[in-house]
Amino acid sequence: MSEKGEVDLTGAKQNTGVWLVKVPKYLSQQWAKATGRGEVGKIRICKKGNQGKAEVSFTLNEELTTIEGIEDKTVSVPRDHPFTMQSVGGQMLAVFTETSSGQSEERSDGSCSGSGAGAGPDKIALEGVVVQRAECRTAVSESYMKLKRLQIEESSKPARLSQQLLKPVTTNYKPVANHEYNREYERKKKEEGKRARSDKQQVLDMLFSAFEKHQYYNIKDLVDITKQPVTYLKEILRDIGIYNVKGTHKNTWELKPEYRHYQAEEKTDE
Repeated sequence: MSEKGEVDLTGAKQNTGVWLVKVPKYLSQQWAKATGRGEVGKIRICKKGNQGKAEVSFTLNEELTTIEGIEDKTVSVPRDHPFTMQSVGGQMLAVFTETSSGQSEERSDGSCSGSGAGAGPDKIALEGVVVQRAECRTAVSESYMKLKRLQIEESSKPARLSQQLLKPVTTNYKPVANHEYNREYERKKKEEGKRARSDKQQVLDMLFSAFEKHQYYNIKDLVDITKQPVTYLKEILRDIGIYNVKGTHKNTWELKPEYRHYQAEEKTDE
């Protein structure tokens, strides 16, 4: 219930008594389909003799006895539902109703009262005090047994069904054992794994020879030239080279200043 709003105690002041009745699920679902003023059926109370107990039964309206959609079939539900009366058992039970703000409320005389949306807090009313408890049961009949059988079959159906295809599906996506980019990755991984580390001096000679031709190289070209694993090659490049992270030659390697034109310096020393 809403914390705001006042409680209308008209039902308590009038000492209104109400019944608390438990009904089958399918019956409440059929009641929700009622149109117009919401009349769903009639209650019959019959008392035999002065000392006899009252016999209560409920009869569902004819237009609400059809259920559609169970296994694509139309099923008729029973109309007659006898009541099993129960005592309140010393409990203090009451029935409340809550009307949201801006929602109209239908009175017994057919008129409607209500306010616009957001006009005030929710309205809570005490309709009455529970004076009788009962259970509405279904009279066992052929239609009821058919309804229960179909409900059990419907609930036991698996959520997913396997279906045999008589011809290949050509209009939808076909699954493949392995994608092209996965095969390419595995191929490169195997090639790199087969590369054996050469002596560091041999790798240095290949690098110096390459940098005599061009000042800048990316790591992929140096791997193709030296045929060395990437991690091993980067370890050597950190000793003799500089990695450019910005500028015109971004993401490329070049020799440190002290290693540039080394052949010319060797010839000068001679």
